[in-house]
Amino acid sequence: MIQRIQSVFLLLLALAMLSVLVLPIWSKTDPMTGQEVVLSAYKLAFTNPQPGSPAPTPTYLIAILALASAAVAVYEIFQFKNRFRQLKLGLVNFLLIVATIGAGFYYSGVGEQLLNIKVPGEFEAGFYLPTLALLLNVLANRFIRRDEQLVRSMDRLR
Repeated sequence: MIQRIQSVFLLLLALAMLSVLVLPIWSKTDPMTGQEVVLSAYKLAFTNPQPGSPAPTPTYLIAILALASAAVAVYEIFQFKNRFRQLKLGLVNFLLIVATIGAGFYYSGVGEQLLNIKVPGEFEAGFYLPTLALLLNVLANRFIRRDEQLVRSMDRLR
């Protein structure tokens, strides 16, 4: 049910993970030549490629993990009658979000090698949203667990 606080957290989690699909995750600019490498959920590529630049690297793994995490969160909202299943889905979602963050780190490392200068790259908003989603997932699981404890305490009173 949407009126419960954990459902709001899960909905925000799904929106954060869907935002990863459209926002840049990482970028690095060479101040001398003006070349810029940008990592998105779909590709790692130069924004203004010059002759001899490497071809864009597909990064569909990030998009698949983010989309799967959003789908699990939406499915988890509608499992409100089975809180134990919600907790298990929360664990699966935790693993998917951590894998999304790991894939972002991996492909940013690949991007560092594409533009070989001493200036470090910058993580963009698309990288920080999975971290927010991780926090929202922990909060949702905490409130799901609290509901389960409340139901068990009421069963003891009967």
